[in-house]
Amino acid sequence: MSRRTIRLGARLHARWLQLATTPAERREAGMTTAEYAVGTLAAVAFAVVLMAVVKSGAVKTALTGIIQSALSVAS
Repeated sequence: MSRRTIRLGARLHARWLQLATTPAERREAGMTTAEYAVGTLAAVAFAVVLMAVVKSGAVKTALTGIIQSALSVAS
């Protein structure tokens, strides 16, 4: 792809953004690096809590009971 084609595409995209969105929407067009970092941190924290719950004794007992009852019904 030539530089001219890339520049034209960029200009068309910029013009489309002007026509399709309001100034407020253009200011809020994407997430910043800080927002990605906070989102990633929240996902990791949720995963850690979920793993702790799944590995707890009560959940293991409940899951074992469910699996055993499912296997006994099937046979």
